Amino acid sequence: MVASLLMVSSWAYSHVYTEMPTTVRQQNLTAPFQPPPNAAALRAEVQRVEEKLRRIADRGAALFFLAKRYAQLGELQKSLEALKQCIALEEGFDPADSPALQALRSFPEFGELVEHVRRRNPPVHLAHVAFTVSEKDLFPEGLAADWSRRLFYMGSMHRKKIVKITEAGEVSDFVKSGVYDLMPVGGVKVDPMDHSVWAATDPGEANRSELVHFDSDGKLLERFPAPGPGPHDLNDLVLRGTTEIYLSDTSAHQAYRFNRMSHRFTPLSFPRPILYPNGITVSGDGNLLYVADLLGVIRVDLRDDSAHEVRPGKGNTLAGIDGLYWHKGDLVGVQYGTGAFRVVRWPLSRDGQRVTSAEILERGTSLVSFPTTGAIVDGRFYFIANTGIGNLNDDQIVDPGKLEPIQIAVVPLK
Repeated sequence: MVASLLMVSSWAYSHVYTEMPTTVRQQNLTAPFQPPPNAAALRAEVQRVEEKLRRIADRGAALFFLAKRYAQLGELQKSLEALKQCIALEEGFDPADSPALQALRSFPEFGELVEHVRRRNPPVHLAHVAFTVSEKDLFPEGLAADWSRRLFYMGSMHRKKIVKITEAGEVSDFVKSGVYDLMPVGGVKVDPMDHSVWAATDPGEANRSELVHFDSDGKLLERFPAPGPGPHDLNDLVLRGTTEIYLSDTSAHQAYRFNRMSHRFTPLSFPRPILYPNGITVSGDGNLLYVADLLGVIRVDLRDDSAHEVRPGKGNTLAGIDGLYWHKGDLVGVQYGTGAFRVVRWPLSRDGQRVTSAEILERGTSLVSFPTTGAIVDGRFYFIANTGIGNLNDDQIVDPGKLEPIQIAVVPLK
């Protein structure tokens, strides 16, 4: 998951934490600007968003995205102007810790924007630690629950394995490192019918992103490579009944329907280009699919494959959701695309096409230090609070001294 340019798929943060190559991130900001090696690709993304700006439901998300890309391209005045327009919409975007925007710190206006955002968006602390995993170098991405067995499953990017966690917090290996030559493990889901476990993996050093399937004892049953030529980064997934799986492919800017009988991946169609998709979920009745990317969330009606962007409403954003979940007609998400990590619940309109309000469940605390995904159990949302992904670069630990036990936090869903 933590690979090239965007580390696309160790996501949560690493998917977009590394918004620029390492050489650019570490560059002395007082030195002459050196265009990043992927400048052409970044300009192409800017053009795609600018062309669709008036039709993107969340203008704030598009402006924040443009501000980051302009900064990476060295166009700092354009970046600052886009950021000002974004902040003025009062959607909660916080530029303070965005790696791509650090070049703007030389502008006095940047500090003023940060102060404004922090004043209008104070910390929210409703969660608490449910249990702690002592193994410090897992760098987990995906979390899933099999609550009929009172078990959690958590994938490890660095150790390339899946661990099993009991309700009491006891941890053991479900799939051991090295047994099946897995790449970094991302999204994880449990099939409630047979307690088998499905997972998506990053391309890793072997450049092999896969959908993998294990039985309830951790034995590999099936593995399927991402479809077609790359780049690919199968990121998150959701099961729909016993016949279909839906997956986001961050590097390919695509999402797929996977038929469990024919083993065929079918690309989905969207009303606008999607950029670095990540979180994905289905409604309780299985009729609606929700796919999150850097610009928002798109709803797909699986009965006729019609797709519409979910309208976030004034003063709210659905940008950059890593873990995305359905709960009693609402969406619940772990969000990084606002520039600040937060856990949010969004009640939806009856047709599922519009957010009616937003409830911040956790923001600005130690329990949202590089969070990624979670699982809903008995009206409670469990999520990985501190993945540490920002401390992992190309599968190398940047600072071993910063490693810490993994905390799984929980917050009630009213």
